Amino acid sequence: MSVAALTERAGLTRRTFYSHYKDIPDFIEQVEEGILDDVRVLIRDIANATLPDLYHGIEELEPAPGSVELLRYVAENHELIGSLLGPGGDQGFIKKVIDLARSEVAGRMQTGIFPGALGAFFDYYLTSVVTSEVGLVQRWFEHGLAESPETMARIMTVIAFIRPGDLYGMPIDINVPEYGMKLMGLNLDNSSVSSQIPTSTLTEGE
Repeated sequence: MSVAALTERAGLTRRTFYSHYKDIPDFIEQVEEGILDDVRVLIRDIANATLPDLYHGIEELEPAPGSVELLRYVAENHELIGSLLGPGGDQGFIKKVIDLARSEVAGRMQTGIFPGALGAFFDYYLTSVVTSEVGLVQRWFEHGLAESPETMARIMTVIAFIRPGDLYGMPIDINVPEYGMKLMGLNLDNSSVSSQIPTSTLTEGE
């Protein structure tokens, strides 16, 4: 899109545009940063919830504190956010959202554990949780925001705690911190992996 096309559609002059933005990429970046600033505050409210708060809410069929407000913001700005986060959206912006959410919830998720002992296991777990929640919002857009923010907030709150076996009445009981520390204690590295590769698969000099 050109500056001329953008200003014509917005009913503004090119002079007005250039008084605020250098060019189209700068315009997009500032719009995205504005959204991220708003989302950061809303996610922070969700991250402040404790596990007892969440457990009690689920028992009462209530969503995580702050989640309805976040999804209402998304719904109210669905045309703009949908163009960035929905089908065919901006992958760079999606990564920014994931990174932002990771940074905001990491502190709360580390409460009561020593993430340093879990190493990469905790990092991948955190990434899995955050990416899953962002994926649910993307799916919501694919459905045309058919569910209300209130319903979607309840769905997303419960899904965060569902294990695959729960759907079939076959839950698995895993001591995740213990498992994570045992896994990290294996000290698997590239040298142990390389030692299992047949020599014939390596090129000269490797």
